[in-house]
Amino acid sequence: MPVSQTAWEPHRHEVIIIGAGVSGIYQIKRLTDLGIDAVVLEGDDDLGGTWYRNRYPGARFDSESYTYGYSWSREVLDEWSWKERFSGQPENLRYLNFVADKFDLRRHMRFDARVSSMDWDNDAREWTIKLDSGAVYISRFVIPSLGPLSMPTLPSYPGMGDFTGPSFHTYHWPEEPVSLEGKRVGVIGTGATGIQVIGELADKVGELKVFQRRPNWSSPLNNSEISGEEMVEIRNRYDEIFASCAESPGGFEHVPDWRGFSSLTEQERHAHYDFLYTQPGFAILVANFAEIFFDQAANDEISAYIANRIRDRVDDPVLAEKLIPKDHGFGMQRLPLETNYFEAYNRENVHLVDLSEAPIERITMSGIQTTAEHHDLDVIVYATGFDAITGGYDRINIRGIDGLLLGDVWADSPRTFVGVLAHGFPNMFMVAGPQSVSGSTNFPRAIETGVDWVTNLLIHARSGGCTRIEATAEAEQDWVDEVVRAHERMMFRHSKGWFTGYNSNVAGHHEGKIRYQAYFGGAPRYAAKVAELAAAGYPGVTLT
Repeated sequence: MPVSQTAWEPHRHEVIIIGAGVSGIYQIKRLTDLGIDAVVLEGDDDLGGTWYRNRYPGARFDSESYTYGYSWSREVLDEWSWKERFSGQPENLRYLNFVADKFDLRRHMRFDARVSSMDWDNDAREWTIKLDSGAVYISRFVIPSLGPLSMPTLPSYPGMGDFTGPSFHTYHWPEEPVSLEGKRVGVIGTGATGIQVIGELADKVGELKVFQRRPNWSSPLNNSEISGEEMVEIRNRYDEIFASCAESPGGFEHVPDWRGFSSLTEQERHAHYDFLYTQPGFAILVANFAEIFFDQAANDEISAYIANRIRDRVDDPVLAEKLIPKDHGFGMQRLPLETNYFEAYNRENVHLVDLSEAPIERITMSGIQTTAEHHDLDVIVYATGFDAITGGYDRINIRGIDGLLLGDVWADSPRTFVGVLAHGFPNMFMVAGPQSVSGSTNFPRAIETGVDWVTNLLIHARSGGCTRIEATAEAEQDWVDEVVRAHERMMFRHSKGWFTGYNSNVAGHHEGKIRYQAYFGGAPRYAAKVAELAAAGYPGVTLT
């Protein structure tokens, strides 16, 4: 429902949740089940978060559907049937609506309620939250559930406003159908989103020009339909499936091959790669030898293997080489999964424009001008990524104790205690926050851990009459040190991607300046750490 509120009539609730995506939906379920007065403020006009906004062709899970869905309701597990191993956006949004409607969660949500600022009142021990509309909410506790990829970023090419045809970021793909048949379409970017869009549009447009800034490694999604019989089998295995996810460093059903890279011959390893390449999802990455993330020789071998796979799939050998990354190894940045992506370049209507050879000079009224030539286009799609992990927080003016601005504290790199609390910002609990495992593992598996920990901390505090909860500076620093240690073990510390906080479209997020945005110690280690803290009465957290 739209927010209608005069500035002098603030709404009061004990808990405000910001965001009605995957994490916000579960968080409001937990709190309202406990009888806590809580509401969700959602900036869009409906729920769903990522799966409401990302309507672009090809948008779908890259986690197996049945590992992405919620595990906390046996009724939902029994009643919902996934149709595909990797479900597409329309079905994913239907799923989230099914869950919200089943538990009557919409009545606790306020739509068109985009938060512009949050200010902490240290005397009253409460947050004042202002919306773009001018409405005001006051709450004891605030739970930002903003999602790691909720702030799209655009490049700053001259003339972007001059183009006379449709142009948009994939995150803002229009709700109404976009006519593409016979059109000349340009896609800027070959990250995870771009790779999905390109593979889906190649045979549906008149001409497709791919403007590649940097090539990315990619491996097959290997999607397939789930039959009714298989869905019955999955339901019978749900306990086993979620137990496997809990044991996996990545939170997937796939677990690393612990036999050891050096224990097999090169021929045996290549046979293993051949098998993994045909398996669904991230198997080739996370069911591989753990050494590929830590050992240069192991990563060099798997990188060479994937490079040869690309060469086998792209007919033009010169073009194939342009699609193979030379600046980082396989899995050293966020790995996109693809369907017919490389085969798209074998089509006569698909052309690669290598921006490392001929950069974009400007966007014109009729297309894109590079240093080499002008490309006439009818539609421009910006698949240019997100201000990952911290972008959603930077958009909100969040001021803590003595007016301390969160954006200033996090200017060089975020600082949190287990990705949930930030010193200087009492009573703010981040679900899927920076330096948790939400950005480095299967997202719903991570957010269930986060939501449960936040909820149990609130229960603990309320039972003791505590109205102020804050991480100590020492505990926060200890966790930052742990995040850095885990990060520095990984070879991707040298790569240019959002794992290291790099984004050429965001000021200050440049190459050579590492932002420690996610915890890469693995989901089991993280879950054990936060469980240990809860069992010990939350050391490192001041409750008054």
